[in-house]
Parts: sequence; C-alpha cells; structure tokens
Amino acid sequence: MARMTEFSPGPSGRLPVLALVGRPNVGKSALFNRLTGKRKAIVDNTPGVTRDRNYGAAEWEERKFILIDTGGFDSEAESGLERKIQEQSRLAMEEADVILFVFDGKAGLNPLDRDAVLLLRRVNKPVFYAVNKIDTPPKEDRLYEFYTLGVNEIFPVSAEHGLGITALMDRIVAAFPSAAEKVPGEEEVRPRPLFLAVVGRPNVGKSTLVNRLLGYERSVVDSVPGTTRDALDTPFTLGGEPYVLVDTAGIRRKARIVDRLERYSVIRSLGSVERGDLVIHLLDGPEGVTDQDAQILAYALQRGKGLILAVNKWDLVPPERRSPESYGERVFHKLAFVDFAPLVFLSMLTGEGVEDLLKAVQGVALSYQRRIRTAPLNQALREVVQAHGPPLYQGREVKFFYATQTAVCPPTLMVFVSVPEGVSSGYQRYLIHQLRLALGLTGSPIRLILRARRDERRRRKK
Repeated sequence: MARMTEFSPGPSGRLPVLALVGRPNVGKSALFNRLTGKRKAIVDNTPGVTRDRNYGAAEWEERKFILIDTGGFDSEAESGLERKIQEQSRLAMEEADVILFVFDGKAGLNPLDRDAVLLLRRVNKPVFYAVNKIDTPPKEDRLYEFYTLGVNEIFPVSAEHGLGITALMDRIVAAFPSAAEKVPGEEEVRPRPLFLAVVGRPNVGKSTLVNRLLGYERSVVDSVPGTTRDALDTPFTLGGEPYVLVDTAGIRRKARIVDRLERYSVIRSLGSVERGDLVIHLLDGPEGVTDQDAQILAYALQRGKGLILAVNKWDLVPPERRSPESYGERVFHKLAFVDFAPLVFLSMLTGEGVEDLLKAVQGVALSYQRRIRTAPLNQALREVVQAHGPPLYQGREVKFFYATQTAVCPPTLMVFVSVPEGVSSGYQRYLIHQLRLALGLTGSPIRLILRARRDERRRRKK
C-alpha cells in the first residue's frame, strides 16, 4: 500500500522519480493523492486545475520514490497558460526515471493522446500507460480503442476507488533503477560528521553562502539562475565539530526555453534535503516566502531534518519592511508548521548575519543529536499533560504513563499511554510543541511514537 513515510535515499543519494502525465482532467491528481496517501494535489473537474508540477513522496512495497503530478499534456496549446502547463509536463518527463501516461476511460481516445504517444515513443525511459475511470468490469471493454495506438500493455485503473493500482504499481516499481538491498532488522546508522544542506530557490544566494562558509570561491557565482553546475560535498569544521557541506547543484542554461533555467530547482533541492541531516533554507528577502519554499520545507519536516531559516538579501529589503520582528511574523504566518526553526537575516554582499547563522547551525546540531535523560523527560511530560490534558476518548480518560527516548537525529520519543488511538493529531502537535520548549530542542523536529501500556510491559520483560 502506498503511504507517506520517513525516507532514506538509496546508495546514489537519490530516490527514483515517477512522473504522471496526460491530458487535463484525466485523473492524474486523484492518482497522485492515492499514491502519496495525502490530499496534497487539488482535484477538480475543471481542466487545467493543476498548473505546476506537484511533488510528493510515496512508498510501494517498501520501495520509496518521488512522485510528480503535472498539468495537462496538450500538444496544441494555444494560450500562454496552456503552453506553460505543457512545458511543465515535458520538464517532469525529463526529471523522471519512469513515466506513467494516463488516459481518460470515460471520455475515450482523443487525438491529443495519439500525439502524446508518438512523443513518448522517442523517450529513452520506461513508459507505462493506464486508462483511468475504469471502476466496473464492463467498462474494461473501453480499453480496446486505446490499443489502436500500438501500445503493448495498458492497465485499467480507478484512481478514485483504488482498482487496478496494485498490478500497475508492481510493474512500475520493478522498472525503477536498482537500489541496494537492506538487511532485515538493520538500523539506519547516520554517518559522522553531520551533513549540512543549503537549499532554496534559484538565484537566492546559495553558492555565495557556501563560499562564505568555506572561506574561498568553491562555487561559480553569477546573477543568472542555474550557474552552479555540479553538487560537491565539502568537509569543513564549525566550532571544533566536523561537518560536510552539501551544495545544491544548479542546471545547464538552455536559451531555447527560458523556463528550463529552473526546471530542476525543486527536484535537486529535494535531493539535497534527503542527503542532509541539517538544512539551511535560504529565503529571498525582497520577495519573501513562496509556495516553492513552503513545499521544500514541508518535505524537510517530513524527513525529520534539523532546520535553519535564513533570509538573504536583507540589505535589499525596503526600509519600511526591514524590521526583523514584523518580517519574522510574516514568515511564520506562511510557514507555521516550522515555527520552531531559528530565523536569521543575512546579506551575502556585506557578510552581515553569517556569524548568527553559524551559531544557529551549532544550536540546531546540538538539539538534533541530543540524548535526554529519562527523569527530566518524564518530568517534562507530566507537566505538559497536567497543564492541558487530552480530551476523553469514547468516554474514557487517556492516561500517560511513561516516556523514553529511542533515537536521535532527530530526537525520537516513545510514549506509553492507555489508549494510543485516543490521542488526536491535534494533541500530538501540542505535546511536540510543549516538549520542544521544555527540553530546549531548538530547530529540531521531534518524532512521537505512541504505544499501549502492554507494549511497555513486553519491552521491560525482554
């Protein structure tokens, strides 16, 4: 079953990528939501609702991958918006390891489908074809007209009802690039030193920051987005502790299509997030928070990464907006889900704020690797629960018995309660927020695992 999960990349440091393409309104977003297990993509009957590439993370039969949902694929796009949707689809195809083209079983074969299949024949990647909206056996007769395209295998599916997904995904996952075998029961061992990833939108100042951190011109710096060609890992020392700096690679510039300058910005940032333990996310001071910033940070939070937010080009922000307090309020209004991350203000032109950034990195690193003694952990838990207890579950009181830390990077807390299913997601967020404050875990996410009392007894017996 597909589900959102905590990820670790394969030996190449990169997860395989599956791109969903097809005409508008064929059900790509519904399929995206089913595979990621989360209603992230907007689903609507209006063609072209999904205008940009939408990235999500999923797992199928213990194989983890990145999923890209795209706007509609229209080879005869006329308006500017339609051309952009078409280009987004082509860019997603270039980023992908495997492509899934989705037909509309309800509307039937369309001339645009023929054009798309002809285009996909020239793609040197595994391509699979699925006819969506086949939710009853009689409707499978609609597949025959699609076989006139000369496609060898077509999968009937219903994204809405989950029919046919297993057969399709088993074949797709088998076509992913090979991954290293994991020994059953083997725990993930994080390498020392910590890996520090610098991510952010194109031309926000990542390479300049890397050069300042390292003290020399390691990256080519230019005002044109995409001038950083390669991603290089560079060891360095901060406060006597070893780190490895992971710089986000840019792309080659292709003047033929201007949009290609940013075509890999999201996927490469996600790759850097995967490989990093701590993430410095650069925001553009004059522009502020964008949807792409929120998307990358949400991805980093899901992966349990330590976070530092840095506002670059602070010297270019208009004076009337250059109040750190009010600017910070605007940032966390849009990024409330990472309000625990320290926020620093930088100017790569003058070097302002770099020392504050280094202190923030050191603080987050300490929190990220911190082991908490059992006594202060349980004292903090008791105080948090006494201050605001959980609501009743089916008329019963939910009791908290005991907590212990089971892992670091990030701190992982196992809490034994009377009824784990009675602890709502809202109350879990309250626990995490209050425990972070009580324990001083600045900049680090906390993973909370709830277990029943019988699990505690079984653990102690072992």
